[in-house]
Amino acid sequence: MKKFYGHRAYVQSAGVRNELEIDGFAVAVCAELGVELQRHRVRSFDEMQQWGDDLSGYDLIVALSPASQRRALDLTRSYHLDVEYWPILDPTGLGETREAKLASYRQARDQIIARMVARFGPATEGDDNV
Repeated sequence: MKKFYGHRAYVQSAGVRNELEIDGFAVAVCAELGVELQRHRVRSFDEMQQWGDDLSGYDLIVALSPASQRRALDLTRSYHLDVEYWPILDPTGLGETREAKLASYRQARDQIIARMVARFGPATEGDDNV
């Protein structure tokens, strides 16, 4: 999101669970676009709240899985913010070779990009970003 839209909006990444490590294939396909995920820390909605990141300060939560959509809807019952579900391919476990796995991750990455552009418009941080 920051790669495409800069600091126009405050963005935070969270999921249902936090015990997972950042996926190496996700790191690789994002690096192809100049997006550095290697230092990205996986965090949960619960951790965000524990750290004082109040969900009421957000306008939109984008859920990429049915589980995260359910959790976001549970957490936001008393807040006025939108929760959108973007059905994106889950590339984990797909493909038998490294290239086939990378192709699945690229497909998921490109689906997310297409949804961002459809929702928020073309990238605003320069033509070389995408």
